[in-house]
Amino acid sequence: MNSVNEVTVIGVDCATDSSRVGLAFGKWRSGHRLVIEDVRSGAEPDPATIICEWLQATPEPALIAIDAPLGWPAPLADGLRDHRAGSKLHGKPNDLFRRETDREIQRRIRITPLDVGADRIARTAHAALALLGMVRDSTGREVPLAWSHHEPEGTSAIEVYPAATLRASGLPYRGYKNVDQELARRQILEALSPALSFGANRLRIESAAAENADLLDAIVCLVAAKDFLDGQTLAPSDLNRAQREGWIWVRQPMAPQTP
Repeated sequence: MNSVNEVTVIGVDCATDSSRVGLAFGKWRSGHRLVIEDVRSGAEPDPATIICEWLQATPEPALIAIDAPLGWPAPLADGLRDHRAGSKLHGKPNDLFRRETDREIQRRIRITPLDVGADRIARTAHAALALLGMVRDSTGREVPLAWSHHEPEGTSAIEVYPAATLRASGLPYRGYKNVDQELARRQILEALSPALSFGANRLRIESAAAENADLLDAIVCLVAAKDFLDGQTLAPSDLNRAQREGWIWVRQPMAPQTP
């Protein structure tokens, strides 16, 4: 059991356009519901400034849960090191463009993340790493990636994937992001409510998340952070590789997942 009394948690639904970044702020305590205290759009004023304000207003430890890849496939990095234009790129596409964590999510959760090595998601990964860099520079905190829920210290970060968290929880993981799908977003919030508490800000936060899918995804990032801190997430079998490529922290599926 984690003996830390309270952890500040920040959820980041990352995007290359700051105005499309969703941010959520809350507090985790072992054995309690996650308290959601605020949600913000990255357009007001910008994601790094908002995150730094939240961090500096609260004591450590703190955990930032980011919906974006935080690393690239190791075989791709190795294969490109000495590659020259026109020469053969050795390796199978799924090994070069897909990380071990992506394959594990597909196997266990039956949902396949975008290939960070071969898709536009790479730009989102770049934006996420730049955002972490700005937070480090502005706060003076190291913000390493966390690899265990035991005794969190300082400020750390984890990679999460809201679609996988929703699917593993038995909830709809697609068909809720369009502007006209507010009812679907409200239904997801209602389904998550047993794990969440909103306090005095409940109406404002629920209304904002129902109107804006980026804010709802940021809240789901907090749910994934809670799962991590509760010790309910799937851990990598090859830690060295995960530390190089990144790892998506997602809970064990509630029931066998069908394609």
